[in-house]
Amino acid sequence: MADYQKMYYILCDAASKALDFVLDTPEAAEQILRQALAHAEDVYVATAGEEETSEK
Repeated sequence: MADYQKMYYILCDAASKALDFVLDTPEAAEQILRQALAHAEDVYVATAGEEETSEK
């Protein structure tokens, strides 16, 4: 099953960190969020396949 809890943690942590940078260095905030989105997507891809395997 997709690990939604882990993805939620990744994205909330990144949002919190990005808020520290958003006014002074928006580029850093953007980078933090883009990396977190990519990481969350990797987690989804890695864990969503378990759902299909266990159903068969």
